[in-house]
Amino acid sequence: MNRAAMMDRLASRDELWDMLIVGGGATGLGCAVDAAARGYRVALVERGDFGQGTSSRSTKLIHGGVRYLRQGRIGLVMESLGERARLMTLAPHLVRDQPFVVPVHRPGGVLFYGLGLRLYDLLAGRNRLGWSRPLSAAQTRSLLPTLRSDRLRGSVLYHDGLFDDARLLVALAQTAAAQGACLANYVEVEQWIDGPERRLAGAVARDRETGQALAIRARVVVNATGPFSDRLRRVDNPAARPLIAPSQGAHLVLPRSFLPGDSALLIPRTRDGRVLFAIPWHDHIVVGTTETPLDEPDPDPRPRPNEIAFLLETLAHYLTRPASAADLRSIFAGVRPLVRSGSSRNTARLARDHLVEVSPSGLVSVLGGKWTTYRRMAEDAVNRAAVVAGLPRRPCVTGSLPIHGHEGPSIGSDHWAVYGSDALALRELAGSQPELAQRLHPELPYRAAEVVWAARNEMARTVEDVLCRRTRAAFLNARAALAIAPQVAALMATVLGRDATWIDQQRTSFTQAIQAYLPPEA
Repeated sequence: MNRAAMMDRLASRDELWDMLIVGGGATGLGCAVDAAARGYRVALVERGDFGQGTSSRSTKLIHGGVRYLRQGRIGLVMESLGERARLMTLAPHLVRDQPFVVPVHRPGGVLFYGLGLRLYDLLAGRNRLGWSRPLSAAQTRSLLPTLRSDRLRGSVLYHDGLFDDARLLVALAQTAAAQGACLANYVEVEQWIDGPERRLAGAVARDRETGQALAIRARVVVNATGPFSDRLRRVDNPAARPLIAPSQGAHLVLPRSFLPGDSALLIPRTRDGRVLFAIPWHDHIVVGTTETPLDEPDPDPRPRPNEIAFLLETLAHYLTRPASAADLRSIFAGVRPLVRSGSSRNTARLARDHLVEVSPSGLVSVLGGKWTTYRRMAEDAVNRAAVVAGLPRRPCVTGSLPIHGHEGPSIGSDHWAVYGSDALALRELAGSQPELAQRLHPELPYRAAEVVWAARNEMARTVEDVLCRRTRAAFLNARAALAIAPQVAALMATVLGRDATWIDQQRTSFTQAIQAYLPPEA
């Protein structure tokens, strides 16, 4: 992907797009892939980087939703399990099977959870990843050697999907581009273009890098801005009632030693009625999540002290070595775009279903949902948008469309595997110059070649893009990411043709951005 070429297309005054998609997270990029694969002319703009908000800050699960099963949301569970199977087929380099262990401390607990998880297997049908099964206390400790054994009666083992959210976003952007979509990060919509009969006819946007104004004409506009969907809806219609109930989910990242082995831990019930996960991810452990209702979505969410304390305290009840703030390598938070249901503040009880709304002016807003069902959300949104725009009806093909990186062999099971078939070219780049093969930091797996690759081929424009979303450095070890920021800026400057002033600006900007990931001082 080349941003300069994309911007040339976007700036063309002769271009009339079939669809203009606003928002470059999972939903927006999913819409771009779907619409472009149907043969529609598609433009997508994102005010920041692709997935800069919620979509890169998930709990890293592609799952049917064990908790939704307990809530009786059978339809949502079945839909999610079907989408899980599709993603594992279409993006095997990014989505994989992950075994989970649910420890039991109460009489009858193994039978209770075992029956529920067997129903989970049955709902998955032929798409199940493996049958769940009960384990004795001894078998449980062999899989989770750091699990506390006092009062442990056994556990239930089941399977779900694990993925790298930001890398899947990059792959979706590349897939959309290969289908002919025009994608641009760091382009912000400023106002709408009105057409006949007060119908939306596009948007005026601004390139945040150059300041250039862009008049983007389109037959229909799709609002895919996640937690910020209501803001765009109110620009279209100031009287629009809010439909999003934003909720913050916080996560902690710990060294792998706190949960060695291949299995993840699921704590079935926390004191606020949620489930809690501790998941092996990129040779670290991700612990999450919380459910904190927000009055307004925060574009730069940070875990709150009480959320960090809650996660550490809950985990301490289960591990032989309790983690403290001093053990944290990184922290992060995302904002869920839940669809409102009445006036309740209990967002934990809100469904992760989605909603597609069409305003009187023709703005198509896709609201709610979750990562696992992004493809179905996109299919529904594109179906509605095509009707609004009067486009010829064409079937959705994303149920069988491979995602970029799927094509051809991937290399190994180390961190290069997330590049899929691109790993071959990336390794060649690393071997072309000795300095590009060097690791950026001893506590991170990433090499200098990945910075060059991201700037050259994946539309990375800032140090934050590289260290947060093209690699996952900030999520794995925030202090190490801060230490290598100057080196990353210098590498990017060479590729992008930037000067020393830009390098200094990037160092300052990343120092501010990394504050959202830095653990509190012990």
